[in-house]
Amino acid sequence: MTDRYAVLGHPIGHSKSPLIHSLFAQATAQDIVYTAIEPALDGFADAVRAFRDSGGRGINVTLPFKLQAFEIASAPSERARLAGAANCLRFGDGGLIEADNFDGVGLVRDLQHNLAAPLAGKRVLLLGAGGATRGALLPITAEQPQLLAVANRTADKAHALRRDFAAHAALQTSGYAELAGQSFDVVINATSSGLSQDTLPLPDGLFAPGALAYEMVYGKGLTPFLRQAQAAGVQRVADGVGMLVEQAAEAFQWWRGMRPDTAAALQRLTVPLV
Repeated sequence: MTDRYAVLGHPIGHSKSPLIHSLFAQATAQDIVYTAIEPALDGFADAVRAFRDSGGRGINVTLPFKLQAFEIASAPSERARLAGAANCLRFGDGGLIEADNFDGVGLVRDLQHNLAAPLAGKRVLLLGAGGATRGALLPITAEQPQLLAVANRTADKAHALRRDFAAHAALQTSGYAELAGQSFDVVINATSSGLSQDTLPLPDGLFAPGALAYEMVYGKGLTPFLRQAQAAGVQRVADGVGMLVEQAAEAFQWWRGMRPDTAAALQRLTVPLV
């Protein structure tokens, strides 16, 4: 019997998830069908239950429903609980809804496996203190960086993360201006500036020699953040397409018990940063 999965978001027409999971299914000979669903903004919970009750096995969740996905779950993972958000649900017996957050795991996999940027012993900076950063903190901490810093336009929001994760990570938190005089080996833009085309007020000297500048947004070419990095002399820049593919592979493994090779999907989706 063909198993059914879906991605839910609003809007959803741009989603690459159906393509990615169809490539994974072909590569692993899994009998699944994967569709895209766009619930009304106030209809996420109803759409999830309807999909589950019709025999669906699991869903991916994208904006703006990741917080609601966590709230609807009856069995969230520790990652999802600390992030306060979920990007993947799995349905079990008796109406069980399990939730996990694979965004940070996908990010780390992309950095270390696809981009050959190990995090152990490195100075890592996350820009932004929203849900994307929350989801990334535990997976990055597990790789034992020398320093993990979070900076945000509103420093108080970054400081709140330090308190929330105090039992799990030793974070340096600040506003952007307080980064002056510091440099980092990996700088990750987890803000929405890549979508809004805003320029972040970053101090000079932020990028260490040989640094990697990573934009979580994908498919937008050289965002203002990546242009800032290049203007500062950074030669290694990347967008979040690898993160997208790798988190999808984590979800596929959670659902199907096998992790697909991601090379074909990465080759299909990667576009030059120009």
